[in-house]
Parts: sequence; C-alpha cells; structure tokens
Amino acid sequence: ELVDQVVDVVRREAEGCDCLQGFQITHSLGGGTGAGMGTLLISKIREEFPDRMMATFSVVPSPKVSDTVVEPYNATLSVHQLVEHSDETFCIDNEALYDICMRTLKLSNPSYGDLNHLVSAVMSGVTTCLRFPGQLNSDLRKLAVNMVPFPR
Repeated sequence: ELVDQVVDVVRREAEGCDCLQGFQITHSLGGGTGAGMGTLLISKIREEFPDRMMATFSVVPSPKVSDTVVEPYNATLSVHQLVEHSDETFCIDNEALYDICMRTLKLSNPSYGDLNHLVSAVMSGVTTCLRFPGQLNSDLRKLAVNMVPFPR
C-alpha cells in the first residue's frame, strides 16, 4: 500500500532527528486524498510513534466553494479519525480563505497557490513560539496544553 511506503519515509526521517517532538500534518478534509489517505497516515504514524505529538492543519470544505458533492461526507467521516488520533487540530475554513483572498487581498480569482500561501501564514503564526527563542519558548506539547481545553 502507498500509506506503508509513506510511513517508511516518515520513519526514516524521524530516525534522523535528534529530538523529535512530534508531527505536523497539513491536509484537506474534502477530498479523498486528504480525508482518506491523510487520516489513515495520521493513524499509522500514531501507532508507530504513540508518545509523540500529532498536530494537524485541516482545511474544512465549504458548500459555497465545493468541488464535489461528497466533500461533506469525507469531512464528516474524517473528523472522527482526527478526534481519535490527533492531539491538536487547527481547522482552516476553505470559504474564509477565499473571502480573505477576494476581500482583503483583492484577488478576483485566487489560485491554489494563493490559498496555500494563506495556510502557510496560519501555520507560521501558530508555530512561531516553537521556532524562535523568546520569553514564550514552547514545544508542541506545551502548545497543546494551552490550546486544548478538554484533552482526551
């Protein structure tokens, strides 16, 4: 299976780390790859590394900017997997991404590159305390303690 090959690559990368805190996965919940393969990969990584943090940045589909009719079903079925296998999930609204591009950035027809740039800005903002020294130094576990009100 493809997911086993991906897990092998993840394992090799993890072995090369000096101090592995955890994993950050970016995926969409509307399509088959992000909702199906993405959540399967998250569960496999959780099995392989149960003591490491799992953070996901999940783009949630919207009916206004939907590509396919099965997006709500894919999202609904994948949310259960995220609840079970992810320590922290940052939900990113697909419709809000388009609104920001059109209203704030004044892009009449935003490309996937424009949307991905916004997602990367969100990820950068969330993980600033992990990447730069300062009074609020943190790690993925401390971030989860501060962000998750009711941990499982």
